[in-house]
Amino acid sequence: MAIDRHSIVDEIADRLLDRILSGAIKGGSALPPETEIAAEMNASRLTVREAIKVLKAHNIVQVRRGIGTFANLPEQWTSLDAIIRGVARGIGAEEIPLRLLEARQMVETGAAELAATRHRAAHITAMQESIDLMVARRDLEDVAAFTTADIAFHDAVLTASGNPFIPALLNSLAPLLYSTRRETSEIPQIRDHAIEHHRRILAAIKSGDAELSRRAMTEHLAQTFDDYEHYLAVSPASDLPSGD
Repeated sequence: MAIDRHSIVDEIADRLLDRILSGAIKGGSALPPETEIAAEMNASRLTVREAIKVLKAHNIVQVRRGIGTFANLPEQWTSLDAIIRGVARGIGAEEIPLRLLEARQMVETGAAELAATRHRAAHITAMQESIDLMVARRDLEDVAAFTTADIAFHDAVLTASGNPFIPALLNSLAPLLYSTRRETSEIPQIRDHAIEHHRRILAAIKSGDAELSRRAMTEHLAQTFDDYEHYLAVSPASDLPSGD
């Protein structure tokens, strides 16, 4: 049976990433020599070298010619999959809600602005249905369903932007987005804030006012940041822009 060499390369790269994620190889520290890795993993040196190239392509490691290969810190990585795996292990977990909010602000405020002039009736209906479901699930204390409806509202705004690249930018973050919003939705006051702000965003988009829609989304995400800080004891490194 033929051996898929790419699979072996990926497997070795994955095992090396696991060592970095576990702390066995710390950020800034050198990886073992290629010959040592090859012997331990029962692979050729060439295969190990290709696996290291995979990690280097995602900035997980850096190769210093004549010195060795060193692990980069997680904040330098460009692989979303590696970052998510790091978060799952608690690497930088305390910073994740804020970092996600920053990413959402950059994407979703622009999406709301575009949605004001590009939305169709079906988008407005989807947003309203999501709000109605949030209200119903808030009263039933069904946090999981509330979170799903919350995310559906934002997905509708992204889709209403009329730009297919915008939803794709956040879709890859779906697991993290759900887990952080599930956490905030446990707080009754935060659920109320979400409903109130979603109504404002919907009204702004329906009005066709692009600037008002951007501002409504900015204010919503700023409120979400404040809620993290007030109710979940997040200690941010920096504040989100107010949008003023």
